[in-house]
Amino acid sequence: MMMTLAAAALALLPEAVLAAPPTGTWTNPQKSVRVVFRKCGRAMCGKIVWASPKAQSDAERGGGGPLVGTMLFSDFVEQRRGLWNGSVLIPDIGQTVTGTIEQTGPDTLVGEGCLLAGFGCKRQTWTRTR
Repeated sequence: MMMTLAAAALALLPEAVLAAPPTGTWTNPQKSVRVVFRKCGRAMCGKIVWASPKAQSDAERGGGGPLVGTMLFSDFVEQRRGLWNGSVLIPDIGQTVTGTIEQTGPDTLVGEGCLLAGFGCKRQTWTRTR
């Protein structure tokens, strides 16, 4: 009986993890930027808390200022469990686009954004840092 209850609890764990907003610190695939996601009113937002020298340089060439302190993800509203829509700043080109983030696991976020209605799209898998 105890074994059955333990198995049932473990099966529900991913659902419970995905039900919570993806708050915390996340890093991009290149590990060149770290973003802290937090609740911002009824939405989620993500602010850059660390950037590599190369990421800083790329952003400056794109016309942006310092990366650290910049809101990279803003106004992300949950569309369904684990899927959020909002605005993403692309610092390298100084543009903000519509994007999504989907929490595919407790430590994995998949972000996607497109420059124009399905064109110039980019998809990245972000990892939670501890």
